[in-house]
Amino acid sequence: MLDPVALLARKRDGHALAPGDIRALVDAYTDGTVPDYQMAAFLMAGFLQGFSDEETDALVDAMLHSGEVLRLDEVPGKKVDKHSTGGVGDKVSLLLAPMVAACGVPVPMISGRGLGHTGGTLDKLESIPGFNVNLTVDEYRQNLADHGVVMLGQTAEVAPADRKIYALRDVTATVEFIPYIAASIMSKKLAAGLDALVLDVKTGKGAFMKAEADARRLAETLAGIGNRSGTPTVAYLTRMDAPLGRAAGNWPEIAETVRCLRGDTDGAEDLMAVTMALCAEMLVLGDKAADLDDARAQLADALDSGRAYAKFVEMVEAQGGDASTLDDPDARDGYKPAATVEADTDGFVVGLDALTIGHLTVAMGAGRKMKEDAVDPVAGVVMHAKPGDYVEKGQPLATLYTRRHDRLDEFREAVRSAYTFGDAAPVLLPVVIDRYDATGWTGLR
Repeated sequence: MLDPVALLARKRDGHALAPGDIRALVDAYTDGTVPDYQMAAFLMAGFLQGFSDEETDALVDAMLHSGEVLRLDEVPGKKVDKHSTGGVGDKVSLLLAPMVAACGVPVPMISGRGLGHTGGTLDKLESIPGFNVNLTVDEYRQNLADHGVVMLGQTAEVAPADRKIYALRDVTATVEFIPYIAASIMSKKLAAGLDALVLDVKTGKGAFMKAEADARRLAETLAGIGNRSGTPTVAYLTRMDAPLGRAAGNWPEIAETVRCLRGDTDGAEDLMAVTMALCAEMLVLGDKAADLDDARAQLADALDSGRAYAKFVEMVEAQGGDASTLDDPDARDGYKPAATVEADTDGFVVGLDALTIGHLTVAMGAGRKMKEDAVDPVAGVVMHAKPGDYVEKGQPLATLYTRRHDRLDEFREAVRSAYTFGDAAPVLLPVVIDRYDATGWTGLR
């Protein structure tokens, strides 16, 4: 019989819990037998005393099996997904899914909404009129089988324990704990029927894990869980000091995605560097490429031939989206510039603070401060100058898209505060920092 008080006392006193006890506690919390206050006490005890790898694996397994563990055996080929820890201007998933699928690797992607200053893939997809992210499990399987790619939100059937525990962590000051973060991510991913997984773990000013050492530990924990579970998992450490690409927001990022898939990557070199690294890894894990060089060649062909963009349009249409809006993204209904921000000095852009831009997009309506907040599908910012560029006084720095015209002076000031200028061109660091797999860190730099 489960004795929650005894388990709490053991963890409080610094003892490791048996995997079966953790599973029993999570099961009882999911079905309502264990109340919020006891699970809150457990979360705090674990936060303070730490979790071993065995305890973390047990927590993942319990959350994973709290709902339906999907099987995709009817879809031929190795199914490979990607997860990002979140950033500003991070439209990598929007590019990656059709690029990889166009090369023959099925991509079943369960994504999330915006969290704090970081954008959400689901919010971006829903800025495409009619796009449906709320598919049933059967529709999820069918779309993947028919089109090789599907992008949707977490279903009620997948990892219900995670939804309950996540909400409790948010109000008990136990969010910033790597075993809990990893368990939340990996329980959902491993329940989705994957054969392999690639992770994009970000570090820097605009990342959830701002310190590189913390981001490395998170990458090691996530990849360790995946590999120990029998799901080959590779993690990349990438830089998130400045926004990726030129756009941040919802429709602005869809518009940039369309341009990149059509071959216009001006100002999106950092975005494409991250995207190509992750995509290449997915092709190798999916047994469609002999090595990363072969994978990159295939991906370049998918872009140059138009197959990647055609796959994106196919996915949009399959999920109910109005693909005609992609023909000319700037002509989308309601997508009108609200203001232009001009430089007030001459000089090189030496910094563009991702965190400031992330908070700005939320303030303009592209994100949520409360989970009930409505999201403006066209809100966002397009940045015309990025680190390394030289600008002159009066030159446009950014274009703002928002319906909150009464706050435009505030928004302009936020953009200017995000930029740092200097007399000399900065040394630009590579956006892809390192790679981690079952053998350890590669040491890319």
